[in-house]
Amino acid sequence: MKDILGKALLDYHNGNYSEDIITETNISEEDEMPLSYLFRSYSEMNAIEKKALNETKGKVLDVGCGAGIHSLFLQEKGHEVTAIDVSEGAVTVCKERGLKDVRTIELLSLEDEKFDTILLLMNGTGIFKKLIHIAEYLKKLKTLLKPKGQILIDSSDLRYMYDTGGEDGGIIVPGDRYYGELEFTMTYKGIKSESFDWLYLDPTLFENACLASEFDFNIIKEGDNFDYLARLTLFD
Repeated sequence: MKDILGKALLDYHNGNYSEDIITETNISEEDEMPLSYLFRSYSEMNAIEKKALNETKGKVLDVGCGAGIHSLFLQEKGHEVTAIDVSEGAVTVCKERGLKDVRTIELLSLEDEKFDTILLLMNGTGIFKKLIHIAEYLKKLKTLLKPKGQILIDSSDLRYMYDTGGEDGGIIVPGDRYYGELEFTMTYKGIKSESFDWLYLDPTLFENACLASEFDFNIIKEGDNFDYLARLTLFD
């Protein structure tokens, strides 16, 4: 895939900012993603991110680190942080911003390491891509977690994006897929990415998937727009 995110992050980091990323999904029209949002400070983060960072303990894995805003904050607080991203441009930005351990690698390829806290933020369930992959990713996360460790992951219930179906309060959803399975594209400086899958999970479905993979699931913070932060821990 074209590293559109990495190109945009590098431009912003190097003082070449001139425009933002345009995102589009199969259920929504074009929308701007301000690059400044990807470089915000702790004080500019939302309540869910702050809660996750304040709940972080021990050795940390930051999955999908982007420009490193969460990892850098935790590193400055004295945590040993490993950050990973599939974007080479993002990893370069993180290194130049002072992150000590940052790697271009997919989560499923990470081996032989254990962490006290694994962070998946800014709709962390997106990395699962589709419902059918959740168990595979949870199995991998289990191998990376210390026995008393935790996964802090956020998502949103997208039911608010759909029309209600009548008096029962239900929503009208696609018949061929789960309503939180989206297809995204990103466009930056006239270059459009290939379409990629991104998953938003309602808490009930996510909890059931976690229990099936022998994780306890607890919501520890709720946002203002059907978003939430969950803590996953291994069964005793």
